Amino acid sequence: MATQGRRPQRRPQKTTKPPQQKRRPGQPKHATKPPQAKKVVFDAAVAQNDEPRTFRLGVVPGATPGKWIDAWKLRMPHVALEVVPVAVSDQDAAIDDLDAALVRLPLGADTLDALHVISLYDEVPVVVASIESHLLAADDLHLADLAGEVLIALTDDTLPALDAPGALAPRFAPLSTPDAIATAATGAGAVVVPMSLARLHHRKDADYRPLVDGPTSTVALAWARERTTPDVETFVGIVRGRTAHSSR
Repeated sequence: MATQGRRPQRRPQKTTKPPQQKRRPGQPKHATKPPQAKKVVFDAAVAQNDEPRTFRLGVVPGATPGKWIDAWKLRMPHVALEVVPVAVSDQDAAIDDLDAALVRLPLGADTLDALHVISLYDEVPVVVASIESHLLAADDLHLADLAGEVLIALTDDTLPALDAPGALAPRFAPLSTPDAIATAATGAGAVVVPMSLARLHHRKDADYRPLVDGPTSTVALAWARERTTPDVETFVGIVRGRTAHSSR
């Protein structure tokens, strides 16, 4: 029979087993695998004390810590956060009884030596006046626009000294910010405050315009140097935008 066209059958190849390693004297017949090293996690969250406690945060009028408080509640559910209202005039002394405080700069020179202070943001100053005032005809104002206007003085002023050439002093005593805005609404004068305070004490019969070249108010976080606790460090991290897994 013709075998032309058929492929020759291949002979199966012999397989060779890998040489077995000789056991060393005293080595067990079935050697165990060496233990695996634990996985290293970089920037792992720092362990926190789970003991229930309260973090007391002072807040001056106009400061808005809402987003930081929300982040605290998520990260530190076992630590209650108490918001303590603080008047600007009392902020230096109030810090002694608080874990930390949102304050307005400047602080007293004597107080600064005992504090850590982190500047957070600057607030735009605005001119608050009656809705009938011609000042509101412009989208923004300059100090020169206040010439001839009565500028109401404040007992709780939160801005550096205002130099408005030609502005008139009122014939009445300085007022608190809420009372000054209410007085400005009557047309008896205008008052310059940080924008957040104008919004806080908003009235239908008054409005405000940005004062482009006016002094700004700086909001800062302050706490006692000798009381830099892990809770304080956590809040500082939240304010600075660090996540729970960020390295310090």
